[in-house]
Amino acid sequence: MASQNNADSHVSKPIKRMRWATQREPGQSGRRKRHSILERFHKRSGSKASNEKRASGGVDSMDASQPAGPLEEDVEGSENGLEGMEEPGPRRRIFFNTPLPEDARDEDGHPTSHFARNKVRTAKYTPLSFIPKNLWFQFHNLANNYFLFVIILSIFSIFGATNPSLGALPLIFIVVVTGIKDAIEDYRRTVLDNELNNSSVHRLVDWNNVNSAGEDISLWRRIKKATSRLIRKLMAGGRRIWKKQPKHAGTVGDGVDESRQSIETRRTQRNSMLSSRTHRTSYYSMNSHPDDIPLTPVQPESSRDTAGDLKIENSLSAGPSMNRNSHQPPARVYGSLLNPHKTPTGKSRFKKDCWKNVQVGDFLRIYNEDQIPADITILSTSDPDGACYVETKNLDGETNLKVRQALHCGRSVKHALDCERTEFMIESEHPQANLYKYNGAVRWTQQDELNPDDPGKPMVEPISINNLLLRGCSLRNTEWVLGVVVFTGEESKIILNSGITPSKRSRITRDLNWNVIYNFVLLFFMCLASGIVQGVTWGQGHHSLNYFEFGSIGGRPAVDGFITFWTVLILLQNLVPISLYISLEIIKTAQAFFIYSDALMYYEKLDYPCTPKSWNISDDLGQIEYIFSDKTGTLTQNVMEFKKCTINGVPYGEAYTEAQAGMQKRQGIDVEAEATRARAQIEIDRIKMLKESRKLHPNPYLHDEDLTFISPDFVSDLTGASGEAQRKANENFMLALALCHTVISERTPGDPPRIDFKAQSPDEAALVATARDCGFTVLGRSSDGIIVNVLGVEKEYTVLNTLEFNSTRKRMSAIIRMPDDGRIVLFCKGADSVIYSRLIRGEQAELRKSTAEHLEMFAREGLRTLCIAQRELSQEEYEAWSIGHDKAAAAVQDREDKLEHISDIIERDLMLLGGTAIEDRLQDGVPDTISLLGDAGIKLWVLTGDKVETAINIGFSCNLLDNGMDLIVFKIEDESLETAASELNKHLETFGITGSDEELAAAKKNHKPPEPTHAIVIDGDSLKLVLSEELRQKFLLLCKQCKSVLCCRVSPSQKAAVVQLVKVGLDVITLSVGDGANDVAMIQEADVGVGIAGEEGRQAVMSSDYAIGQFRFLQRLVLVHGRWSYRRLGETIANFFYKNMVWTVALFWYQLYNNFDGSYLFDYTYVLLYNLAFSSLPVIFMGILDQDVSDKVSLAVPQLYRRGIERREWTETKFWIYMIDGLYQSLMCFFMPYLLFAPGTFVTHNGTDVNDRLRMGVYVGCAAVIVVNVYTLINTLRWDWLMLLLTAISILLIFFWTGVWSVFTGSSQFYQSGGEVFGQLSFWAVTFLIVIVCLLPRFTAKAIQKIYFPRDVDIIREQIRQGKFKYLDDPMVPAATSKDSSTTASDLSKQTQPATNMATIADDERPFYPPSVSATATTHNPRSQNGSDGTEYTRHRFSMESPLEGPKAFGRTHDRLRQSMDRTRPSIEESGCFTSARGLTRQESSNSIPLGSPNLREGLSPSHTRTSNLHDELS
Repeated sequence: MASQNNADSHVSKPIKRMRWATQREPGQSGRRKRHSILERFHKRSGSKASNEKRASGGVDSMDASQPAGPLEEDVEGSENGLEGMEEPGPRRRIFFNTPLPEDARDEDGHPTSHFARNKVRTAKYTPLSFIPKNLWFQFHNLANNYFLFVIILSIFSIFGATNPSLGALPLIFIVVVTGIKDAIEDYRRTVLDNELNNSSVHRLVDWNNVNSAGEDISLWRRIKKATSRLIRKLMAGGRRIWKKQPKHAGTVGDGVDESRQSIETRRTQRNSMLSSRTHRTSYYSMNSHPDDIPLTPVQPESSRDTAGDLKIENSLSAGPSMNRNSHQPPARVYGSLLNPHKTPTGKSRFKKDCWKNVQVGDFLRIYNEDQIPADITILSTSDPDGACYVETKNLDGETNLKVRQALHCGRSVKHALDCERTEFMIESEHPQANLYKYNGAVRWTQQDELNPDDPGKPMVEPISINNLLLRGCSLRNTEWVLGVVVFTGEESKIILNSGITPSKRSRITRDLNWNVIYNFVLLFFMCLASGIVQGVTWGQGHHSLNYFEFGSIGGRPAVDGFITFWTVLILLQNLVPISLYISLEIIKTAQAFFIYSDALMYYEKLDYPCTPKSWNISDDLGQIEYIFSDKTGTLTQNVMEFKKCTINGVPYGEAYTEAQAGMQKRQGIDVEAEATRARAQIEIDRIKMLKESRKLHPNPYLHDEDLTFISPDFVSDLTGASGEAQRKANENFMLALALCHTVISERTPGDPPRIDFKAQSPDEAALVATARDCGFTVLGRSSDGIIVNVLGVEKEYTVLNTLEFNSTRKRMSAIIRMPDDGRIVLFCKGADSVIYSRLIRGEQAELRKSTAEHLEMFAREGLRTLCIAQRELSQEEYEAWSIGHDKAAAAVQDREDKLEHISDIIERDLMLLGGTAIEDRLQDGVPDTISLLGDAGIKLWVLTGDKVETAINIGFSCNLLDNGMDLIVFKIEDESLETAASELNKHLETFGITGSDEELAAAKKNHKPPEPTHAIVIDGDSLKLVLSEELRQKFLLLCKQCKSVLCCRVSPSQKAAVVQLVKVGLDVITLSVGDGANDVAMIQEADVGVGIAGEEGRQAVMSSDYAIGQFRFLQRLVLVHGRWSYRRLGETIANFFYKNMVWTVALFWYQLYNNFDGSYLFDYTYVLLYNLAFSSLPVIFMGILDQDVSDKVSLAVPQLYRRGIERREWTETKFWIYMIDGLYQSLMCFFMPYLLFAPGTFVTHNGTDVNDRLRMGVYVGCAAVIVVNVYTLINTLRWDWLMLLLTAISILLIFFWTGVWSVFTGSSQFYQSGGEVFGQLSFWAVTFLIVIVCLLPRFTAKAIQKIYFPRDVDIIREQIRQGKFKYLDDPMVPAATSKDSSTTASDLSKQTQPATNMATIADDERPFYPPSVSATATTHNPRSQNGSDGTEYTRHRFSMESPLEGPKAFGRTHDRLRQSMDRTRPSIEESGCFTSARGLTRQESSNSIPLGSPNLREGLSPSHTRTSNLHDELS
């Protein structure tokens, strides 16, 4: 039996099917050439023929699945609209085993085209370039250059600096600390780069690749390589010494030189349609067997059963043996790249090598589970049909498998020796970033095997994206692939979509430069005034300095003034404080550590904490206004679960979906209690279903934990409890799920065994898995069919044809020959509107109506729905259609259109079976997180590669969309700018705007979130239009008015373009979050990039600024740590400028009394220690530890975050207020002691006075230190023991230092000043008065503000003291669920109004809902306002003895449902986003052939009638 023959195969075999369906359809304008999203990437040197064009432009756009043909035929075909890809200048030409033509060589015979290396570096530094490059970046900072200049000045003693080396220490410290931080960040990137570049791949060696001129390494590269090797050896040696390990010979690239063992594999056999099973033979003779393919060890030939071997045939149908010889088209000659007359050298072999050594033109062999190292054109695969399966999640975020096809002309190239015998040239387009488009052609001369002297015939075969394996993809379910490299490194599509690693700086850091410039200007005028006064004073003469000084230093007044200018610059240098930059580095490092250490952002499943990768942008996290998120893997788990279905008008399945929970929460329903009740009932039903299923059939493949479809009624009806008709309907429905698919099964041996499924769509895998759980298990594929275990009986169903799904067809079909009676049945599944339009007219009226109602209910619960239908075909009908299908599949021109037309003909007159409902599960906490971020004023946009319908369903599930929103579906069918402009203008009129520059300027200042009345859904093709220069401003303003924006079917480059549009257009802080390589571009474009370390690799994490394990951690990262960081830094910077203003300007006031000669009021140690010890600790720890409210309150009241969106924590106004405050306090600190000493009457007890400059400096210095530290304490909102201790230590430190330092004679004039000053009562009295006078204005202003003009946080802090947030301390209460417990001064004062009872509102006053979310009376849908509890609307029967109660209740609920449907707004039905039940029931079978048509021939049976009509259409 076929089942026995396949018992040893763990991976099912793919069948022959229509590869055309795997292409990405561009919509109605599919024949037009899609323009590249980015400009063409040109990276090649000029050629002698740079102004010439190839005569091959016609083949570029041909589908790769079109068969190859002679050149003459191709040229002829180019006149039918197949050109369109010709570019200026020569295209990329890659030659294989043929000498380079004259125009491709220089005078030395070397290639003129130089291609990019395959080595990719995301790190910014190398060991050799780190120091100079990092210094270059650091000294882009204006302040660093200023401090370096001051240090250079202080070297010259003429400017009065006493210890220039000591003054250089702060700058050296900050440069070293910043360099270490940058080195750590970049080292992590370097490690990942090396790991990737040194990955292994099997590359053909010992043959001549004419496209490269050999290993030409420049001297600079040699030096860099030597340096890198030296550093690696030193680090390895250091690790060995540290760990005391013996020396190992292996390095990163160990084993790359090993060749893969080649063993003899089984000889492929097949069961042909036209002949008995024969061995495959080769048309050439070699020393090795033609099937000697380097593979991993497999079972010996004797242990294999040949019945399940892969088929190899050129026929176009995978059907069984039947009498169709008369209809078979002539076999087409595809040609071969092999030159049968060429003798190979026998030296070439596939050898394991590093990725970085791969070059354009290399032959590569890729094995199963391997990643693709470069963009490769497929020549051959292990599959006889040339198919292979790739996982593209690193490119587009999709985890489903995709089919790629080998070139027809390359399928005979399987061995290293075959590669030597090939002679061909690939003509390729230039590198470009579009992931869904590639155009090229392979050209060769087909030689006559029997006549070596024949010149041969030129042949050409087109290459499309379906023949390309892109770098970053992974090979799946395919033993091996052999291909040639066309793009490497920076020219590969994944790198073109990634962009370069940006160097990001936070907004506060950028704004800080302006504040530094203001201080520079202030300092300049202070120095200028000092220089002028000093020069003029010396020029006038007859002043006291003429009698006490020994002459001027400069000798002339102008020179004296010039010297004094620079002397005062050194004296007052702290006005631009370098300690600020040192402190900011310390603060941001501590903040990064706290983020990393937050246990509430630790993802235990992956053992992954929140990991900051860029430490200098934490404050930007507190100003985020727009978040751009990927969907697949970011918002969702990309795990599809089959929840419900409707079969023959009977609904089955129990589920409590996240969409229900999200809406119930907004309605104020206790979600936890409701979920507990529903899930308890579902668990009871699960146990009952499992028990009855095993009683019906002991299914060994049913695993309790995998069961998602919970319906005891279904199992009961499967046993015949509701009649024989329902039993057969259920069986037929599940059989359709098990047969209509392209799934690959993988069997894992065990007890019990396990069967998993790999599919191009996770929906498809969920359907087949549910059929398995219900007893209809797909065991695998035979050579021409599918083996299914039907309730314990294995059957083989012959698959005649598979018509695959694409975005245009929105359906797929499988034509099956049934094993029992030989009937031919077409099973079709697809979108409900598509299937309903193809149902047979005049039949199944009641079934259509009930099924449509069920599907609408499923959609309202956030589930993804499909319809299932079938059609029985007669033998004659199928044969007639198959002839047309074979002709369409063999067509060279318009092949896709012909295949789609021929498929459309057979997919008519369908009989409805039922429908399915699948849930795409969200990640934990996604709805709550999105709701919380929305309450905080953050706008969330979803940028996804998924289709529009999927994005809308997810939008409702995760609270992005709700029942009160009007959906603006932006889809431009004709792809014209005029149409897009008119659509934009129409929607802008809705909001009363026109898109003018004045409106854009107003939008930049308006940070309020839009009203939740509108949402935009736009696809990638339309997005490309609205992002044009003419329309981008209007589109931006339209999106600004909408609560949610969903961009679907967008490429990575488009994601980055949308982020840039908002970031630059509205001047806001943006955050992008994603998990795949397709998200890297937008992550790098945003101000803050967050990567999710999920199931789709770590490419996003590598390029991100912060890495988290789940999307839900974003709320804590942004609303807690981000808000804290922004508020802390805003307050810290203001206090830094203030305290330096107090100290520095006090020195300036002293210059008024010494003719601005630049002398010091304080002892020089005071100047050095002021920012280092006396005043830095309190302000630094304010930036590290200060909190206005706790983390729980921050999440409970997310509206507090809006102050960061509005950028109120750090403004120019705040800067100048603190500067003026510092100016006032500097006046008090200097002039109050000055007025004390002005009469000159103060002396000590021994008769000496204390009015010299250094002792007066103690008066001023001690008071200033006390003032600035207490001032910082007043501005600190969290007073704990540590903050009070640090403040006290900082104040006492100046007293301690003064007392200790002054006892040493080395203090010179400062000797004994401590005891003398501290012994004066006047010192303590003046100090006390200074503190009071300085702080009184600030204290008064803060008291008035908090009492009469409180901010939101002031009210919340007061409520915390009143105990209104004590409930948050209960560990059972989540912090984010109680935001209505308090009221604030502004937005917090708006309480959420209770939901209005919809039953009391007249029909004409009810809000309009989309059909998928409109209120019903039958379900406990969260979007329903009627309050009914209909969670179990399927009315599962608790007792088998009372089956009649269910249908009665069932009927009543559907009566109420129909009343609800009548209130659905018709315009929503017409939008095409959702399909309501009323719309489906009105849907005519427009694509079906009416049985009562007068065109039907009288006297014929329906099947004969359909056959005759089919003949008419085919003709």
